Amino acid sequence: MAVQFLVSPLLCSPTTFSSKFAPLQRPWSNIVAVLKKNVVYATSQQIINPVLEPVVIRRSANYQPNYWDYDSLMSLTSDYKADIYREKAEQLKEKVRELINDSVGSVRSLDLVDAIQRLGLKHYYNEEIKNALDHHAFIEQDQWFKDDLYTTSLRFRLLRLHGYDVAQDVFDKFKDENGSLKMYLTEDVKGLLSMYEASYLGLEGEDFMDEVKAFTTKHLKELKENINPTLAMKVSHSLELPLHWRTSRLESRWYIDTYEHEDNMVQVLLDLAKLDYNIVQATHQSEVRRLTRWWKDLGLYEMDFFRDRILEHYFWSLGMVPEEQFGRFRVGLAQVTTLITVIDDIYDVYGSLDELVLFTAAVERWEVSAMEQLPHYMKVCYMALLNTNNEMGYEILKEQGYDITPNQKKVWVDLCKAYFLEAKWFYEGYTPTLEEYLDNAVMSIAAPLMLENCYFLTTEKITKEALDCIESMPSLIYNSAMLLRLADDLGTSSDEIARGDVPKSIQCYMHEAGVSEEVSREHVKYLINETWKKMNKARTGQYPFFEPFISAAPNLGRQAQCMYQFGDGHGIPDQETKDRLNSLLVEPIPLKKD
Repeated sequence: MAVQFLVSPLLCSPTTFSSKFAPLQRPWSNIVAVLKKNVVYATSQQIINPVLEPVVIRRSANYQPNYWDYDSLMSLTSDYKADIYREKAEQLKEKVRELINDSVGSVRSLDLVDAIQRLGLKHYYNEEIKNALDHHAFIEQDQWFKDDLYTTSLRFRLLRLHGYDVAQDVFDKFKDENGSLKMYLTEDVKGLLSMYEASYLGLEGEDFMDEVKAFTTKHLKELKENINPTLAMKVSHSLELPLHWRTSRLESRWYIDTYEHEDNMVQVLLDLAKLDYNIVQATHQSEVRRLTRWWKDLGLYEMDFFRDRILEHYFWSLGMVPEEQFGRFRVGLAQVTTLITVIDDIYDVYGSLDELVLFTAAVERWEVSAMEQLPHYMKVCYMALLNTNNEMGYEILKEQGYDITPNQKKVWVDLCKAYFLEAKWFYEGYTPTLEEYLDNAVMSIAAPLMLENCYFLTTEKITKEALDCIESMPSLIYNSAMLLRLADDLGTSSDEIARGDVPKSIQCYMHEAGVSEEVSREHVKYLINETWKKMNKARTGQYPFFEPFISAAPNLGRQAQCMYQFGDGHGIPDQETKDRLNSLLVEPIPLKKD
């Protein structure tokens, strides 16, 4: 912390300090010495007593203000709240259920299952989908050999997505005598796209799946001939980001418009998808109203040193668990992630190193009396942290008889210690190795905290076994955190470095390997690919917890790639994220009148 001395002519002694600053242990000269040079600072000055008063010189990130108007968010509403629409949706659901059951055992069932999933309706038909895929999981090898490229790839992708054990050698028939993919495959654009999407379900050690990914990517990018406009649009969409990496609710909104033009479109399925989207959107709007009311009542938005992104925080929880019945989770996690952002910005930019020492110690104590020595802005944030967690803990204790307070405390302490280490690196001017950075970053990205709260808010029966497993950072959670960290760094590192933050993975690798930023970015993209292979395997593991938690972990990685696809979609509020939130939460899909 750098200080200036404001001396009043009435001072009795120039060496007398206000007791407010007694907790600061290091000499002022040492505090000044740790500040990095060449940083733009915003200075706030305050004289409260006729004594020598230190002034904290703070950095400023110059965050853009919140894009969304609170009054507008609290007035979001929809006609689709009415019971008449739910009654109509139930009728359509039964018709679709009949279609699935009638198609079991046929190739047509694969198309139906794929469309149902992409349209966001999978959770209504889990049992029927399992029944349909069971038939495909146990077909004879001869059938795999007879199927074309499109069908083989689609069956492979769907089976792997649902945890079935299917080997990559089902694609051997498409190899030539040298073991390479046959060139005639490039003439089948629909099959090539299906194979491309299947390649993203590969596992570690499956080198052939990497060859498939490279082959299909290359030839899809080189397409020059005129193809079906709908197919061309799907190719462009997938090359931008593969289906397996996309967040489901946003993909559903895109695919509803696309499916309408598919050759094999099923009208009743499309009608259900549109109607259900609007019904669920109405539920999500009610959750946004509750969340916004909480945020306004909390009052932290009046502070101007952190990113005020209440609707973006809701977007994270919506991406993790979009199903309508988990509204408690979405609101609760959005509250938690809002506090994560506030505290992250304190550690990253606003807080002095000495203040961060005090705040970290206060979080370790996890009690109201621990905030006595904190500056006012930290006291407000600290009380918001305790109150929000205590309210959640109380509700769960009342409902389940399980005290989650020790687990809440531990995961917040772990997060703040990780934040503090990064702050210490910044003040010391230290650039860690990539491995050293990532070891800490999987915690500082807050994914373990988000996922543990996901478990609190979605499970009907909390168990110590499950909490112990979560806190041991199994592969499912570790790789979710790694995906979030790497995607975040790709999208935000340039802006963060420009304002003087700690080096991110890209800069760490540049420094360690002596390479350009472009080469380092390619390395981070490679790490994302490798992490998804590990996540594909982790999803099939045995855990003491169930859905929706297991899907929430990879979904967090998907939401990260959505949020940072075009840059800092979390920090910069008026670009692609704004348009996506409009389509998800504000604008219903127009329906034809009966």
